Amino acid sequence: MSVKISDFGVLANGTKIQKYTIENSQGTSVSVITYGATLISALVADRNGVFKDVIVGFDDLEGCVERTDYQGVVVGPYANRIGNSEFSIDGIKYKLNSNENGVTCLHSCGEFNTAVWNAELADDSSVEMSYVSPDGVNGFPGRINVSVKYTLTDDNELKLEYSAVSDKKTVINLTNHAYFNLGGFDSGLILDHTMQINADCYTPVDELSIPTGEIASVENTPFDLRTAKRIGDEIDADCEQLKFTGGYDHNFCISGYDGTLKTAAVAFDSVTGRKLEVLTDLPGIQFYAGNFLKGTIGKSGKPMEKRSGFCLETQFYPDTPNHPDFPQCTFEAGEKYHTVTVFKFSAE
Repeated sequence: MSVKISDFGVLANGTKIQKYTIENSQGTSVSVITYGATLISALVADRNGVFKDVIVGFDDLEGCVERTDYQGVVVGPYANRIGNSEFSIDGIKYKLNSNENGVTCLHSCGEFNTAVWNAELADDSSVEMSYVSPDGVNGFPGRINVSVKYTLTDDNELKLEYSAVSDKKTVINLTNHAYFNLGGFDSGLILDHTMQINADCYTPVDELSIPTGEIASVENTPFDLRTAKRIGDEIDADCEQLKFTGGYDHNFCISGYDGTLKTAAVAFDSVTGRKLEVLTDLPGIQFYAGNFLKGTIGKSGKPMEKRSGFCLETQFYPDTPNHPDFPQCTFEAGEKYHTVTVFKFSAE
């Protein structure tokens, strides 16, 4: 195992950004940069031992800053959407900034993913990124100390360990927004990948992608992914939910959620044999099929076309503070938020 540190460019204000690359004994490697604590690449072998980068995104800082659709970033303090950009805690209403349709607060208006994080080597297989979010940014209460530890094992498991604590009662819901293409970042669309999500239910949304509050069965819907299904099979089905979001962009309620680590999703590319298993101790996972990618130029000058990458964002449900029946993510002052997500790569 080894960790290499290199420069990854300079921001307009003169801040230098660094890249940390962790490589294991199998030749698998992942790279994370201090801008947005961004997972910038993951070199993974196929069934023939050929390594390719399976992260769709950018290979320069300019792309990460100017052309991003949250590729590979850490999102917080609240990932996903909050309806009407407001919520209440103990009778106090917090009005948030809106950055989607003039109504919705999406990914906390991009605070964590545009921040420069501090980095520290934990050992020869881990790097820990940390950031302090000031009280009141974009309307969220609390000064939050947050860290994300990236660890790569010799079993080709990339472990993301999130920790946070606030000095005020607040909502915390962190995720990583990596776009994956198991054929390689430049191999075209992901419609022929298969996807399995271990969820009996999902949370339907309205036309603004805000949960209605219903926890609906996936039975007899395009959202029944309990058995592996080709992503392209029903992504354009005549279904109001899919029309609202332009394809899959929904939260799935992980079956058997009890706060312990469970397999939430499995993606597979039959062409290369690469497989990705996602494990989490959280109650939800957002499956987003890259519906709004629109040809932005990414790595090696290649365009990131619609549906050329998918996201599997482990999370508490979207808009949870406004739905008391959802598993809650409001934390007292001084109470520790801690959660683990594992991206396990293999080939068969």
